[in-house]
Order: sequence, then structure tokens, then C-alpha cells
Amino acid sequence: MGGQNLKIAVCSSRLGAFQRFICQNVNLTKLCFESTTSCSKIGEESSKRSYLSLFDGNKDEYVQKYSSFPDTLKLKMKGMAKEMFYFGYENYMKYAFPEDELNPIDCEGRGPDVLNPSNININDVLGNYSLTLIDTLDTLLVLGNVTEFHRAVKLVIETVSFDKDSTVQVFEANIRILGSLISAHILLTDPKHPFGQVGFKDYDNELLHLAHDLAVRLLPAFENTSTGIPYPRVNLKTGVPEDGINETCTAGAGSLLVEFGILSRLIGDSTFEWVARRAVRALWSLRSNETGLLGNVVNIQTGQWVGKQSGLGAGMDSFYEYLLKSYILFGEKEDYRMFKAAYESIQNHLRRGRESCNEGEGDPPLYVNVNMFSGEIMNTWIDSLQAFFPGLQVLNGDIDDAICLHAFYYAIWKRFGALPERYNWQLQAPDVLFYPLRPELVESTYLLYQVGFANLLLLGFSGAVCCLNTLLYHRQPKTRSICTLGWIFSRLFDEDNPLHKSDHKYIFTTEGHVVPIDKRFREKQWDDLFPCDDVVLAETDVSNQQPPGNISHCNRFPQERRYALPLKSVYMRQIDHMVGLF
Repeated sequence: MGGQNLKIAVCSSRLGAFQRFICQNVNLTKLCFESTTSCSKIGEESSKRSYLSLFDGNKDEYVQKYSSFPDTLKLKMKGMAKEMFYFGYENYMKYAFPEDELNPIDCEGRGPDVLNPSNININDVLGNYSLTLIDTLDTLLVLGNVTEFHRAVKLVIETVSFDKDSTVQVFEANIRILGSLISAHILLTDPKHPFGQVGFKDYDNELLHLAHDLAVRLLPAFENTSTGIPYPRVNLKTGVPEDGINETCTAGAGSLLVEFGILSRLIGDSTFEWVARRAVRALWSLRSNETGLLGNVVNIQTGQWVGKQSGLGAGMDSFYEYLLKSYILFGEKEDYRMFKAAYESIQNHLRRGRESCNEGEGDPPLYVNVNMFSGEIMNTWIDSLQAFFPGLQVLNGDIDDAICLHAFYYAIWKRFGALPERYNWQLQAPDVLFYPLRPELVESTYLLYQVGFANLLLLGFSGAVCCLNTLLYHRQPKTRSICTLGWIFSRLFDEDNPLHKSDHKYIFTTEGHVVPIDKRFREKQWDDLFPCDDVVLAETDVSNQQPPGNISHCNRFPQERRYALPLKSVYMRQIDHMVGLF
């Protein structure tokens, strides 16, 4: 313990600028939560004045804390976001590049743990391909640093190769590497130039070629499986390892469609979308006839469920996320039909608590882990990955429930300074005492806007800093996790950013990479290769309701609620009590 603290102290003495910045601004939280300055001035004659008068006198503690976000604070937060990013990025480039990531304890780079192949926490992610540099490309552009973006792109082109004797997890390589290469290529070549003139003369689609090369090296994972569900791991040079296992999680096998589908439609080769879509359909066909739910671990050869837990967290999360995001990108109605059926099953069997988020009596809404066949609760914990769901509910137009569920995760964050990897809602205590800087709650916060600054604010104050932002779990200094830049910094709250000002519309991949909703992705350069599989796509599985259009949901709220807190104070207080805040 003492040795680890010494390393942190030594590193911090060399690289303490950001820590000093945090210390100097520690009262920012108080400033933010106690400010009563209105974000916008509304004249006394305004018809909206009657609603704003609810805040007069600051009689309610929640109104005092959350009713305003001054422009001065907003600018300060924007500056903090850049400080945080560049602190991590510059120290990765200084101490770790060209290795995959920076070990913030030793202040040096690292790649796969070749001496311990069973160390899958490291080896599933790192592949000796400058992971952090690639994962950061689109973030540099979002921040407006075109010069460094060009330098980083050229470094990737000149130094990165996937011809490696390296075994990686297909899912991680897809969302971290393939997704970032595709995102950066699209932003670099976008003729509408939403981020300005970011192209450079000598660029010849090299990032797209690298993405194609990587995807080809992942294809062996889809071969020789009886179900079409891919192996979880593949060697980039030799294919599926001889000792490769036949079990994979639903999220890992079923969350490849966005990146593989975009690649197919960019290069006019259906292969990649075909194998990813086949895997999704295979998993969908295995859902329970009784509940409509899927499990979390499946045997790729037999199609038998090895893990029968159904929930919104680890092993399941991005499967649901990509059903809806794939529909948004590609416009394929089968994706929406599957999502709608899955969402109905989730509401019927996983949701507990009162029917309405913002009305009535009873416990706050909560989504639990259940047996996929019976719907019975299997345990009393949730995990930090589940915090993606409010954001998905926003995309689906279920704003009220998104607000309530987000408030629950935010209350846990307020209590512990982070989201525990597992939180026991019955005991009001963490089950697993670490938080690896996951981005799910950040994206949900971003999409809800009303508290869009909160996670960035709290992130800056909740952990120690050493070379790269490293979060030490609340009062548990022996337990640490290392973040990779793309995970935490790709989702920035910045109202003036081209992501919001441009005519383009964007979504985030599950790794936080920026992808435009582009008509090119709704056009296939090949005929459908699949016949409609009745067991998967039968219209009787769900109602014949058409997917929703891309419309505003503001008119779903009564006028008086548009100028009050999104969640009534009585329910916010109830949620805080539920997680033991008082």
C-alpha cells in the first residue's frame, strides 16, 4: 500500500498541474449546486413567469441545487473538460505511445500481458496497436484541435498494423478500434465539413483501409459455429485459437452491427453486415417463449443458455442499445421490431416500482436482474453498465422513465462519488468496490441535458490523478481502475459544439465514437441475402405499429412541467433516501 502511494506521489509531483487545477476549483460543486441565477432572463411580462415563480424564495432544497446552471459555470466546465482530456492525452503520448495505454501507477506504457494469457481484463482489450491513440481520434476533432487530429491520423497511418500475433476480444476490437477508425474516416471525409475544413491533401482513405483490414481479421470468429454466433476471441494473425471457448455473452456477440454495418455500406461489401446481422438474429431466435427475454451467456455451438440471467447490465446492455441504434442508422424495420419486442419484455419482467415516474405512490422505478424463463428476481444488485438505459429510453422517446431512472443512478453517484461496479439496492451498499470510469451514465446524462454538467463536474473531483485520470474507489484506495481516453472524454457537454450546431445528426456508438446519421448508411449496394426468417421476424411478435419518426418529444409534457424541475422534488428526495443519502 505504501509503495503504491509513493508511486502516485512521485508521479503527481512530476505531473501535478491538473491536480492543482482540481484543488483550486474544489468549491465548484458548491457554486454549481447553490447558485440561484437563472440561465436565461425572462421578462416579468412573460406568460411563463407563473411557472418560474415556483422557484421564488428557494424554499425547496432541490430547487436550490438544480434549478439553474449559470453561463459562467458552463464556460468553466467546458474548460475543465479540455483540461481533463489533454492531461490524459498528452501524458499518454509522452510516456506510453506507441503502446496501447498508459499505466498511471508506473507512468509507463503497456500492451497485452504476454506472460499471463489468462489475464483477460488486459488481454481482451490490448492488442499492440496503439489503442489509446486510435480510440482518441474523433475526440480531438470534437474538441476542435484539427492540427493534433491531423498529426494523430498520420501517426496511425504510419505506425499501426493489425498483422499481429495477438489474441483479442472481437467485441472490444470492434467498438474500440474499428469504431474509432470508421468514425475518424467519416468525419475526415465529410463533404459538408461540420467541423470545418479538416481534410488534408494526401489522405487516401487509409483509415478506412485499416478498418477493413481489421474487420477481415475478425471474420474467422464467425466461421465454424453451428449457430452463426461468433467466437468471443480471435488471433489477428492466425484466427480462432485452438483452445478458444464456445461460450460468449449476448452483448459481446450481438453488438457488432453498427460498426460492421457502416463498414459494409461504406465499401459496398455485404459480408460484414451479413455476419453481424446473422448473429443478432440467431440470438433473437433463442429468447424465451414465456417471457421474451434473453440470457447473458450462450454456447455458440449448441445454442443453449449457459447464463440464464436477464438484465440491463453486463453481458446484455449493448445488445439492446444496438437494436435501436442500428435502426436509427440503417432504417431496417426488423431492427426496430426486435427492439420494440425486447423493450416490452423488459418493461413487463424487469421493471419494478410504481407505474409512473413522476406521479403516484410507491417505490421509484428500478430494473432488476431476473431469470430469463420465469421472470423471478435472481439477485439484488445492479451494475454500472445499466446506466446506459436512460439514454436509450431518450432515443426511444420514453423521456419520463429516463428522467426517473437517471435520477436513481445519479443519487448513487452523489453518495459514493462514483458508480460502484455493482450496487446492492436491497442493502444500499456496493457489492463490488471499484468503478472503471465507464461512460454509460455520462451518455445518459448528455442525452437528458437537464443535468448535462453533473457527471463531468463530479468526475473531476472524485478520484486521484496520476499521468492518466485514475479513479480510486471511494474510501477504497487499494482498488483502482485505469480509464482509456475514449471511454470518458468522447461525450462532452458543449452547447456550441458542431455536434449540436450542424445540420447533421449524430449518435454515439457504445464506445462513445461519433457517427453521423447519413443517408449513405440507409442505402445498400447489394440485394438482401437473407430470406425473412419467420421465427425471428414474424410481424406477430410485436404490434404492427410503425417505428417513430425523428420528432421532438417536447409536446409530450404539460406546459407547467417545462419550466419546473424534470423530476418533482418529492420523488428526488425519495430516490436519495432509497440509496441512503439521508
